[in-house]
Amino acid sequence: FKNVTFIGCKMIGVQFHEANTFLLQFFFKECQLNFSSFYQLKISNTSFISCNLEQADFTETNASKTVFEDCDLRGAIFEESNLEKADFRTAKNFMINPSKNRLKEAKFSRISIEGILSNYQIIIE
Repeated sequence: FKNVTFIGCKMIGVQFHEANTFLLQFFFKECQLNFSSFYQLKISNTSFISCNLEQADFTETNASKTVFEDCDLRGAIFEESNLEKADFRTAKNFMINPSKNRLKEAKFSRISIEGILSNYQIIIE
C-alpha cells in the first residue's frame, strides 16, 4: 500500500499489519475500520477523517503525527504506541493510558481530555 486513499470503504477486521510495509502510506476518509489491526506498523502522518475505528488495534504502532479527525475510537487499543504529535482534538470515545504510550506534543481538546485521564479514576466535571 503505497500512497493509497480509501474513501467510504467498509473494511471490518482488516489485518493491515500483514501487508507489505515497504513504503506503506495510507489515507482514510469516512471508512468503517472496526476491529482492524495496525499492530506494530509505522503509520506516521496517516490521516483518519470521519472514520469508525471501534476496537481497532494500535498496539506498538508508530502513529506519530497521525490525525484522528472526527473519529470514533471506542474500545481502540493503544499500548506501547508512539502517538507523539498525533491529533485527537476532534476524536471521541478513546481511552489512552499516558504511562503506556508516548504522547509528547499530542493534541487533545478540553472536551476529550477524559479519554487520557480515565485510568487515574479521577472525577472530571
